[in-house]
Amino acid sequence: MMQPPGAPAPHKNPILVITSQVVKGGISGRGLTFALERLGHEVWFLPTILLPWHPGHGMGTRIVPPSESFAAIAEELAGTPHLNRIGAVVSGYLGSTKQAGAIAGIVKAVKKANPQALYLCDPIIGDYPSGGHGGLYVPEETAEAIRDQLVPLADIVTPNCFELGWLTGSTIETETQALSAARFLGNERVLVTSSPALRRNAIANLLAGPRGAVAAEHAVITDPPKGTGDLIAGLFLANLLAGLDDEEALKRASASVFELVARSVKKGADELLFAEEQQSVVRAMALVTSRRVLEAKARA
Repeated sequence: MMQPPGAPAPHKNPILVITSQVVKGGISGRGLTFALERLGHEVWFLPTILLPWHPGHGMGTRIVPPSESFAAIAEELAGTPHLNRIGAVVSGYLGSTKQAGAIAGIVKAVKKANPQALYLCDPIIGDYPSGGHGGLYVPEETAEAIRDQLVPLADIVTPNCFELGWLTGSTIETETQALSAARFLGNERVLVTSSPALRRNAIANLLAGPRGAVAAEHAVITDPPKGTGDLIAGLFLANLLAGLDDEEALKRASASVFELVARSVKKGADELLFAEEQQSVVRAMALVTSRRVLEAKARA
């Protein structure tokens, strides 16, 4: 909805982001924070680990805060009188298993201070490598902590197909299986990224929401840069906070990610070009189709 001329911009609550931080590149907290701030949100950022770059670009030093220190910061944040300003919490990659308990504590504190606040859990635990079977890239006990302590608290969960299959003990090869597993997970909204599409040479983002299921499809881009899952999770959340309905929020988020990836790949980049192509985050011009998905077929 367009604001009338001269009207003040609507107030946007801060978003607390709890995930990994890289020095170089646009994955995880680095790209997510940029996108949310570009959309006008103040971001509180609690890093779970510091890396020089995405591990796909080569191994590097991993700096994980001591569990006691991480828990102490989480407790201090949970005790701040400003906590009721937080409009949403996003959690992603964990540096250690014990961080899950500290994050669960701060999510509960935010919800108590502001019952309207949303919690989005991006369960970053694994993926399907190209040409092979999927696998965890975190210790199994960390994946279990995310599944058992964080996913049940979430209003929105944003797994890829491998993560959804691992969380639910399901095989995900078709849209029907993806939707069935998303409903089994049981959260109010489950956004399955990189879900099987109906069109050839396409990929979908599938949302199982409170008012039905919807898929947003676009063409496959070969060898896309990393960080698309983090980005679509953040953009979908921001669109919901802006008052968009599920289908429009998904469609716009998918268009922004698709356009940013396409522009980055066209320029030969191996990272998402957030700064150079930031208009794609704000108002993408790419066309992404969306369609309603029949639940009866998914559960047959």
